Amino acid sequence: MNSLFWTLAAEALVFTSILFAIFWFIARKIDNYGIVDIIWSYGFLAVIGFYVSVTDDWNIRKVLLLIMVGTWSFRLGTFLLWRIVKAHPEEDSRYQFLRTKYAPKIASQFFWFFQFQAWSVLLLSLMFLEISLNKSAEILLIEKIGFAVWLIAIIGEALSDHQMTMFRKDPKNKGQVCKLGLWRYSRHPNYFFESLIWWAFFVFALGTAGTLYTIYSPLIILLLLLKITGVPPAEIQSLKSRGDAYRQYQKETSAFIPWFYKKV
Repeated sequence: MNSLFWTLAAEALVFTSILFAIFWFIARKIDNYGIVDIIWSYGFLAVIGFYVSVTDDWNIRKVLLLIMVGTWSFRLGTFLLWRIVKAHPEEDSRYQFLRTKYAPKIASQFFWFFQFQAWSVLLLSLMFLEISLNKSAEILLIEKIGFAVWLIAIIGEALSDHQMTMFRKDPKNKGQVCKLGLWRYSRHPNYFFESLIWWAFFVFALGTAGTLYTIYSPLIILLLLLKITGVPPAEIQSLKSRGDAYRQYQKETSAFIPWFYKKV
């Protein structure tokens, strides 16, 4: 890491902090703090655009990086935008819970919550800054593998989201468990492929010297998905809304990694 790395990282931190402060103000005005999920997703598109534009020279590595991060960020952000706008003014249950936790200082507490999300974008994206500073014109095999894994993962995530959306659109499926497509082999294929995308980013980053330390990024995402914001609350909500049908689904279907289902 050189002085340029730390300078750009500091500038990115200021940028993301201001960006999330603006959207905190908007969230307060529309009384829906759930929009932080949207700006968190789009935030990576903004940050990667900053990194590749301020670092020297364009090369195929930067193009691939922009495609990978930009496509993932735009797709996820747009998917969440559509879902949150459709549900508005109803707020996601996670943020309803935080309202009770943060009372009576809801606005100020959410301000710092938004800032924490801004800092997380910066922390998770340091691998992208490292890659952007790589001036080598040669694309290594490890980078090609990373791109290939990313391509599989982004298609898998998009497909799993689409399958769940189609399932929910059918009124006959209300209160039922989705076992359509990828959901037959994993109870949370969207989370699995989200994790795989970050592992693909890490593998791609290994083509740049000194990036092994950035393994913390996919590990943080994996921890969040498996233990905090992903699988656990989704399982609790599904058990509440679907009861015994979901308990049966749990017995038959892998929780995370797509695998053959069991006939129980």
